[in-house]
Amino acid sequence: MGNLPAALTTFVGRRQDLAEVRDRLGATRLLTLTGVGGVGKTRLALEVAAASAPDFADGVWLVDLAAVRDPALVANATAAALGAPDLGVRPIVDQISAFLAHRSPLIVLDNCEHLVDACAELAQALLSASPGLRILTTSRRALGIFGEHIFAVPPLAPDDAVELLRDRTTAVRADFQVTDDNRAQVLRLCADLDGLPLAIELAASRLRSLTVDEAVNRLEDRFGLLTSGNRTARPHQRTLRALIDWSHELCAPAERLLWHRLSVFAGDFGLDAAEAVCAGDGIDRSEVLDVLDQLVVQSVVLPTEQNGMPRYRLLETVRQYGRDRLAESGEEQRVLRRHHDFYLALAEGIADGWSGPGQWENLTRLCAEHADLCAALAHGGDPQATLALVGALRFHWCWGRFIGEGRHWLDRALAAAPEPTPARARALWVAAWVAALQSDHPAAHRWLDEAENLGERLGDPVVCAHVQNLCGSLALSGGRLDEAVSFFEAAVAAYTETGEEIGAIYALVQMGTAQSHLGDPRATQTCGQALALSEAHGDRLAHSHAYALWTLGYNAWIRGDHDEASALIRSALEKAQGLNDHIGVALMLEALAWITAARGDLEEAGRLLGAASALLRDTGTTLSTFGLHMVEQRTRCEEDVVRALGRGAYEKALAEGAGRRGPEEAIAYALRARPELTATAPAPSPLTARERDVAALVADGLSNRQIASALGRSPRTVDGHVENILAKLGFASRARIASWWTANQEPDA
Repeated sequence: MGNLPAALTTFVGRRQDLAEVRDRLGATRLLTLTGVGGVGKTRLALEVAAASAPDFADGVWLVDLAAVRDPALVANATAAALGAPDLGVRPIVDQISAFLAHRSPLIVLDNCEHLVDACAELAQALLSASPGLRILTTSRRALGIFGEHIFAVPPLAPDDAVELLRDRTTAVRADFQVTDDNRAQVLRLCADLDGLPLAIELAASRLRSLTVDEAVNRLEDRFGLLTSGNRTARPHQRTLRALIDWSHELCAPAERLLWHRLSVFAGDFGLDAAEAVCAGDGIDRSEVLDVLDQLVVQSVVLPTEQNGMPRYRLLETVRQYGRDRLAESGEEQRVLRRHHDFYLALAEGIADGWSGPGQWENLTRLCAEHADLCAALAHGGDPQATLALVGALRFHWCWGRFIGEGRHWLDRALAAAPEPTPARARALWVAAWVAALQSDHPAAHRWLDEAENLGERLGDPVVCAHVQNLCGSLALSGGRLDEAVSFFEAAVAAYTETGEEIGAIYALVQMGTAQSHLGDPRATQTCGQALALSEAHGDRLAHSHAYALWTLGYNAWIRGDHDEASALIRSALEKAQGLNDHIGVALMLEALAWITAARGDLEEAGRLLGAASALLRDTGTTLSTFGLHMVEQRTRCEEDVVRALGRGAYEKALAEGAGRRGPEEAIAYALRARPELTATAPAPSPLTARERDVAALVADGLSNRQIASALGRSPRTVDGHVENILAKLGFASRARIASWWTANQEPDA
């Protein structure tokens, strides 16, 4: 468990430092690695963390704070790195504290020097909340809190410095060797560079074309100008600055220009971003890749990757140098505007095409770009453009686990741009959605009232549809079920008219839930409609598909069909795998616990209740958030389990289920054994041979369109076969077909 990046270069030397830091980390809960820029604090911390990983059952987690500029967002960055759900229901520090209370991880807070006070407050709060937590920080300044231990990272020892220079130089010049003839000059070069790893790596890139003697002589000349020949007057910072200056001067004009412009990226970036933001006025778009490669060779830009995609980044020292040069050039604001425009176009393109292919790949892309999305929002250029960006990031905020941070940016953007524009109307309903997810109903109603008025004034039917849907959600969570159904009916009609299918699915899911609890006979049809609409998109809408299965299973539970309810909820859990949806999985586990208890397995029901409770605890959410009807069902289930097992056995089962760490473990635990749906021998199949073929493919998870392709039939023909299967077996969903097939496989199938 953890998120440590894979090392792209070898770790050289520092055996004694590595051993000492590991020993100290075992003896203290907060250890800070201090030292000047370029001395290797981050690399040493990552090496220690990787070596210590077997000691931490709850993982080793890196929180890179270099791109965070607002102290108020330090805790949000930490939550994102840990995978802790940021629902904003409580202050984010309280949410992380609750998430860590029963865990014992190692957290690496990297690059804290510009956020020392915020990091100190966070570390103090988290260490107090989690007895098993260890924190390793890197900073040019100590945090200054009680219990902190300090390790001053020294420059490299001479032999280690020589080995680092040799290792990095051979990467750009394969024939380079340290020999008896040049060893004295290599030692002198490393000594002149003060044993600073970053300085040595930059110098190594220059040995592509210079001899060691030439490099020594040029550096001596440069340092002499800086210090009037007094070697002892040059601090480490001057050494590094002088070397970066030299690297900059030796770059070609296009390389220097690209270096400056790349400095606007707060985090790592892709080639498409570099081309869009940095091309023009001296660099043709087609030249960006070649120039970027030259900066990589010179160690100015570092290659990295996320989710298998190549990306690039600048070390903070190098980035800040480039930013200073960009400001001096007079083009900083123009490049920042292009940076904002790129991320606005990216966010709007993803939001507009959300129901198309690559939904979760797009969500992953937004997560990878999070630092730069925040930088674009903080730019403070055109307030209306900022409103448009914060509204376009709605799925990032609400489904990407950044709800609290989304609230921060929405509040800020709406306050800065009060004009009644289409961008404000869209941002208003997004702000209401976020507030509703936070259970801040007064704020949600306030934003919805303004959004409704502005949407009607501007004639924006999409905004009006979202308002109706969110009003229904608030009514549902408040227990006003009849009112909720009316809102959802209006929302479905509006979404259908505007072609907003995702909105229609979620309105149908919630309407089906309300109707089920009301005993409305239309509930089954509503739930089936939600499932059919989500299935039509295949795996592109896995999230909505999972919720549609859940609500159909809930409806079957209300109707008393426990077999079908169990099959549907289990299918929903299977669909939810990989989505990291704490809330959704908790609701599914709750329903499965009720069904399991009704089927007589009270001990398993207790374990499922425990797993659901742990997920809700991690989010700081209670079941009452989703309506009193949910609380009533939970209470009845608990009473049945306690009555059958006794309080002690119930608490034991609850604790066993609560031992799951996160949604993925909870899903695997719930699905570890498939219950028998019937104790009797399978009845003869009423299906034809072709219908059995179709049923088998349904059980394999294929959509109707995929089945048609596999069997060489038209989609319309397969649709008819599926309808016949459902009718013959008396089922309401494809999930039940899959369960039936598993329990009734035939030799000729």
